[in-house]
Amino acid sequence: MILNWTLIILVLVGLSVVIRGRVGFNAQDPQYYSGSGPFFDLKTHLNGAILCEGVIYGPLGRVESRFVANMFGDWSDTTGTLDEFFTYSTGTTQSRQWRLTLGQGGKFSAVADDIIGTAEGVVSGASVRMKYRIRLPEEAGGHTLSVTDWLYLTDNGTIINRSQMRKFGFKVAELVATMRPAPAQAAAQAAE
Repeated sequence: MILNWTLIILVLVGLSVVIRGRVGFNAQDPQYYSGSGPFFDLKTHLNGAILCEGVIYGPLGRVESRFVANMFGDWSDTTGTLDEFFTYSTGTTQSRQWRLTLGQGGKFSAVADDIIGTAEGVVSGASVRMKYRIRLPEEAGGHTLSVTDWLYLTDNGTIINRSQMRKFGFKVAELVATMRPAPAQAAAQAAE
């Protein structure tokens, strides 16, 4: 009888893993978005002053944190930086500088001080997917999480960012944010 229950549990876990890989957030493939426009150009859409606003959901699906971030992108040929300055609803602040390198066929790589190794990204149509491992600050537990970032460009130039963070394959947090040219940047672009 115990062997039967063990077998049933193993089959259910196996099915869960297979289904999770074929449906939902992690099942998205960049090629799915290859024909959709507007077309995301990192050097254009992650350039200049950017205002970001978002929320972070915890493992139970409740909003655990809110934030506003001021970002600034700067490019030279095939390399760029994206400086991020976060202010969380708790009053704590955080900064990060992504150093990006464009590759062939829409691929790019990125590094930052709290990223373990190199983030691998791909631009496809109106989307960007980036995968990496991040080490959280000590005050946030110091955990290492696997992250999948998706950025979706809308017709008006706003970017919707959805990220899932996992530990041992289980979702522990999700981020949803908007990114758009900062008001002064948007006004300057409209005047051109």
